[in-house]
Order: sequence, then structure tokens, then C-alpha cells
Amino acid sequence: MTEDYIEINRKLWNDKVGIHVDSEFYDQQSFLAGKSSLKRPELDLLGDITGKKILHLQCHFGQDTMSLSRMGGHATGIDFSEKAIEIANETTKSLSLGTSFVCCDVYHTPAFIDQQFDIVFTSYGTIGWLPDLQKWASVIYKMLKPGGKLIFVEFHPFVFTLDEEFDFVKYFYFNKEEIVETEEGTYAEKNAQISNKSISWNHPISEVLQNLIDAGLTISRFEEYDYSPYACFSKLVKQGEDEYRVEGLEGKLPMVYAIVANKAE
Repeated sequence: MTEDYIEINRKLWNDKVGIHVDSEFYDQQSFLAGKSSLKRPELDLLGDITGKKILHLQCHFGQDTMSLSRMGGHATGIDFSEKAIEIANETTKSLSLGTSFVCCDVYHTPAFIDQQFDIVFTSYGTIGWLPDLQKWASVIYKMLKPGGKLIFVEFHPFVFTLDEEFDFVKYFYFNKEEIVETEEGTYAEKNAQISNKSISWNHPISEVLQNLIDAGLTISRFEEYDYSPYACFSKLVKQGEDEYRVEGLEGKLPMVYAIVANKAE
């Protein structure tokens, strides 16, 4: 890899965060008033987390992390965006939630957090920013207590093979190469006046599962969903509460998948 993907992508996310906090997409005002930002797929997998220590990887500006705290968990979020963590810390302080936030890259998490957790949680648009899932799975294993579990919800990699209008296959399903693009605007504000270079990777489900298994985790649950809980793609139609499907392809595409993986006692 000839370029420093972390610094390129950090700038991308530092530039996005202020727009996201103010966006209708993230609806920060409703969140501040008590609305949970978590969606049905992850809530079904999380269950009762009262008293559980939870590590949230790639937490952005912390809405989901703080929602976990509101559910009774002892939540810690990490993200490599300094601006995102700054906002997260300001928010949890204003809400007196006691949620902890740490600014670090995923791969360096064990160097910044010297404890283990009952649950490692990560969701929606995360692993595409990581080139090496072997290192990712190793970090998850290290951060889990014996008997702990990973709860992982992510957009289906098939979605990312298609062009923005879902008309044709544009990218490899398999992790063949880094994807270097210039992003105009953001998924939360399509017309935002920002333009940034990004470097990302497509990871097939087999790559995700095998690296978790190789790290020493046991897959106990795998789910696929034919909807997105977020209106973050083009040509989506709403067909239920937090259920969005591609117009003309309703029910035909896998859009999200979820994994629960366990560390032995």
C-alpha cells in the first residue's frame, strides 16, 4: 500500500462529523431527548445487557455507544477521528451517561485499553475501512473476556459490488484490491459541500467468518436481512419502521448481515 490510508480516511471522517451531527439522518436532537439510535437487528442480538462491559469499535460520534449505556451497559467507544471523539465526550458529559470514549485506530485498541469486555460490538459501515481482517479479528479476541461475545452487524458486501444507482456490478465482491475514490458530500447529507479522497476494501462474508474462526472464536449465529435500517443508499423505498429496500429490487437483495461469535470460557 503506497499511501497512508489511515490519515486519508481520518481526514474524511473528521470532515464528515460536524455535518453528521447536524444532519436529519442522525437526528441528534431526538437522541439527546432520549431516543435510542440502535436498530432492530442489533437489538435482537444484544438482548439484556444490564451490567455488561461493552466495547464499541468504530463508534463515530458515539450515539450507539451512549444508547448501549442507556440500556444499562458499561460502554466504551473507540474511533480514530479526533473530532468525533471530542463530540462524543461532550455529549456523554452533558447527558451524565458515564460512557467512555478513546481516540485510537482499531488495530491499536489493545495498546490504549487495558481491560477485557463481555461484548465487543461493531456495526454498519465499519470493516470496509480496514484492509486486514486477520488483525481485526485478533483485536476482537484479545479484547473479549473468556465467555465473551462479538456482536457484529454490517451492510452486506453484495451491496458494495453495485454502482450507486444499483444498475450494474461495478466492484469486485472479493477483496481483490483497495478502492480509491473521491467522495462528494456524505451519505447523511448528499449535497454537503465537502470532497474527500477515500480508501476502502470490500470483504466477502467468507473472509469475515474465516478470520473470526482463525482468531479462536466460535460462530454461534449468522443472519442475513433483505433491508437496510438506514436510508443511506440511492433509490430506497421505505417499507416499514427502519426498513428500506431498493426500488424495483424489493426483497431480492441481501442488504445487511449479522454475526455472533463467542470466545470460549
